[in-house]
Amino acid sequence: MLKTVLLSLLGLVVVGVAVVLILAARKPDSFQVTRSATINAPPERIYPLIADFRAWDAWSPWEKKDPAMQRSFGGAEAGTGATYAWSGDKNVGEGSMRIVEAAAPSRVALKLDFLKPFETHNDVVFALTPKGGTTTVTWIMTGPTPFIGKILHVFMDMDRMIGGDFESGLAAMKAAAERPA
Repeated sequence: MLKTVLLSLLGLVVVGVAVVLILAARKPDSFQVTRSATINAPPERIYPLIADFRAWDAWSPWEKKDPAMQRSFGGAEAGTGATYAWSGDKNVGEGSMRIVEAAAPSRVALKLDFLKPFETHNDVVFALTPKGGTTTVTWIMTGPTPFIGKILHVFMDMDRMIGGDFESGLAAMKAAAERPA
């Protein structure tokens, strides 16, 4: 009887693992998370909040998650070549960013490299599109999804997880940009 129960449980585990691996294999090889917000300010007012890593404290959702996070800035003061590295708790991990393109006041592109909790290398773009007296800011992150990431995506919705942080960051950016000077 015990042997039958154990073999049945082992069979269920094997089937469960097989199902997860099959589902993971069907996941895309890359991901994209995109969020947009309309800000009542011209792009010239918003752009410096993005192109200068020292200004991220005013709006980045991760800056608030670990106030004790260790930060370092390097390269250019702002724009292309500016770098930012951090090391923090489990909420923010460890990694670095480098601005690879800065086209004032319409676009900032970054290379984002996480080291912890696991290594990933992603691309980030902030596009600023003026429309009358407002600006639509679109925040896009793309990257490869290795097989281990595909397995994680079976259990976690990357768009919902990261998208929530993007929404929070864009709301804080809106508040910072719309604040009277």
